[in-house]
Amino acid sequence: MPAPDHQQRLAALRDTIADIERKPALAETPDRSLDTNDGSFPRLSGGLMQEIFTDALRNGGASLGFALGQAKTLLTAKRMAVLYLQLEKDGQTFGLPYGPGLKSFGFDPDQLILVRANDMRDLLWVAEEALACRAVAGIVADIGAHPEPLDFTASRRLSLRTAESGTSLFLLRYGTERQASAAHVRWRLSPHRSGRRPFDERAPGAARWRLELEKGIAIRRNMDWVLEWTENGFNSLPDWKDGLSRPAARPPVSRPHPAFLANGLSQAARSRSQATAGAL
Repeated sequence: MPAPDHQQRLAALRDTIADIERKPALAETPDRSLDTNDGSFPRLSGGLMQEIFTDALRNGGASLGFALGQAKTLLTAKRMAVLYLQLEKDGQTFGLPYGPGLKSFGFDPDQLILVRANDMRDLLWVAEEALACRAVAGIVADIGAHPEPLDFTASRRLSLRTAESGTSLFLLRYGTERQASAAHVRWRLSPHRSGRRPFDERAPGAARWRLELEKGIAIRRNMDWVLEWTENGFNSLPDWKDGLSRPAARPPVSRPHPAFLANGLSQAARSRSQATAGAL
């Protein structure tokens, strides 16, 4: 016959398991579905842990813009702040978010709190503790490639914290390798050619991103978008795969040609350039 202490431990364990089973599974929560009928980019709710991968470190600004663009939509009267976490040494190398740039992006710099940690363990500790704060709408953490402290166990703990608190966590990652993680969503992001100005087609216009969904809940097909930033947030460009939103490919040339100085050259100037090329 089991001892009384053993019976008490078994009863406590059964109660713990029953409590876990009563909680709804994350994958079954309806508002976490990323599939859309019309192919447009979905507006994601809070409480998600998202990995944002970009192949090259030089694209870190594009990743930060995408994360802040999502975090901006999560700000409310009660959740008034977004945290940006970065290692101190990385801040010296890559810089920090720029206040006037945030304003042009429609993001109030007063709502962004900068945290610079000494090492990755401290950074992950700050992220986990900040997830418990109900005044935080989102946390953007500049993680890098594959830091040792961020193993599957740590990512699982962060994932559960985000789902429980309703605060979104955006992990900025770099490189082409992938490791197992408990992130709800994983993106592959790259900069895209910007939009055009109404009165000057050669001037850079609205920021654009090329986005591919590598991991997500309720995926039934490969999903990717080209997003453009507007006053109302992200706007997915329709039919961009058909070439309507990107420059048309030109046929290859059989021999070298001198580059034109600008698109505004007259036809006579172009003819002279072609004649010079033929004489070479």
